[in-house]
Amino acid sequence: MKITVIGGGNVGATVAHIITQKQLANELVIVDVVEGMPMGKALDMYESTPIEGSDTKVIGTNGYDETAGSDIVVITAGLARKPGMTREQLQETNAEIVKSVTESVVKKSPNAILIVVSNPLDVMSYVAYKVSGFPRERVMGMAGILDTARYRTFIAMELGISVKDIQALVLGGHGDSMVPLVSYTTISGVPITQFLDQATIERIVKRTRDGGIEIVNFLKTGSAYYAPAAAAVEMVEAVVKDKKRILPCSVLLNGEYGITGTFTGVPIMIGKKGVEKIIEVKLTPEEKAAFEKSASEVKANIGKLKL
Repeated sequence: MKITVIGGGNVGATVAHIITQKQLANELVIVDVVEGMPMGKALDMYESTPIEGSDTKVIGTNGYDETAGSDIVVITAGLARKPGMTREQLQETNAEIVKSVTESVVKKSPNAILIVVSNPLDVMSYVAYKVSGFPRERVMGMAGILDTARYRTFIAMELGISVKDIQALVLGGHGDSMVPLVSYTTISGVPITQFLDQATIERIVKRTRDGGIEIVNFLKTGSAYYAPAAAAVEMVEAVVKDKKRILPCSVLLNGEYGITGTFTGVPIMIGKKGVEKIIEVKLTPEEKAAFEKSASEVKANIGKLKL
C-alpha cells in the first residue's frame, strides 16, 4: 500500500505521522511546495520508525514523481483559516491550489482514492472530483467524522462520561450549517434527551458548529490539526483494511436524500473501493429541512467556482 499526503503543514504532517505510527502504508510520500520542508519532516518521521516499531518508508518531496502509483492520496494543501475568516472566504484561493494538486496527482496515480481535507471541505471535494474525472466512489471529503467527534467530545465534557459510550452523527456541509442529528444521539443506546435538557443540547449543537473557529480564535495564527488529522486517518484505515466502516463523510449525492450534483456529509460505508455504499437515514422534518438548507448552501458555493 502506497499513500501520499499532499501538504506538509500541521494537518498533513500529523496525518503522515499517524499513518506511519499505525503502519498503514509500506511507503508514505509527503509533498509540499516549500523547499526542503517535506524532506526534513519525512526524514525526521522515518527516524522515529525504529522507536515506534514501524516499517513504513517515509519520503519527502517538492514534486510528484515520487508519488507515482499511490493507492490513496490525502489532500490537505491550501491556506488555513485565520480569525474572522469564514470557510467560504478561503474558497477562491484554495480552489486553485486543489485544482493544481489534483491535476498533478491524477497524472501519476490514475487509480488512487482521493481523500480531501482542504477547506472549504465540501467545495474542495467537488473540485477534486471534477478535475480528476474519477468516479464518485473514489473521491470523498473528511468532515462528518471531525464534526461528530467534536459533538461527542462536548457531550462527554458536559456529562463527565467516556466519549466511547456516545454515539452520534453530524451531517450536511462542513460549516456553520452542519446538522448534528439529535434524534440519533445516544449514550450506550439511551437517547441524549434522557441526560440533557433541550437548552443544553442546543448549546452543544451550536458549539459543534463553531468548533473550528473556536480553535482558530485560541491559536490566532493557525487552525485545528490533531482532530482533523485523526479523522482523515480513520478514513484511510477503513480503505487500507477494507473495514466497511459506516462513517459520515462528504460525498457526491446523485439523488440520495433528494439532492443531486453536490458534495455534502452523509453516512457512507468505506472499504477498499472507497465509497462502497451511501446510507440514507430517516430524518425528522426539522433535521431534513436543516440538511437541505446546508446542502443548498454548498451547492451555491460550488456554483461560484471557475473551473
